[in-house]
Amino acid sequence: MRVVLDSNVLLVSLPKLSKYRLIFDEFLSNRLTLIISNEVITEYYEVLSRFTNDAVASNVLELLLISPNVEKFEIYYNWSLIVEDFDDNKFVDLAISSNSDYIVTNDKHFKILENIEFPDVRIICLDDFFELIKSER
Repeated sequence: MRVVLDSNVLLVSLPKLSKYRLIFDEFLSNRLTLIISNEVITEYYEVLSRFTNDAVASNVLELLLISPNVEKFEIYYNWSLIVEDFDDNKFVDLAISSNSDYIVTNDKHFKILENIEFPDVRIICLDDFFELIKSER
């Protein structure tokens, strides 16, 4: 499965005692492919360093950049589908250009995508994604 993780989803999947650690473990076991771009990596660093520290943020990003199950894409077209929080469009544009299976997010701004027929962007909330992963094990 190829997914774009919202920054907060990545953040809550990292701690060993997190309910959602299974998501990061699936990634570490090469059963989940993460899709990234330069903009997404930059946001990951900002969020991780804000809620953890620079060392943790740097280590996670280094892991992402060297992992065989991470695909990096350049974004050449901005769809601008989310107007309430324009910054969220980096995840949408990445999902479209990479033909990802899902964007995993709990951010309410992404709900607008459910009413857009084209391009098709599939959104899944964190809990549903967690259950999907558990069911596929």
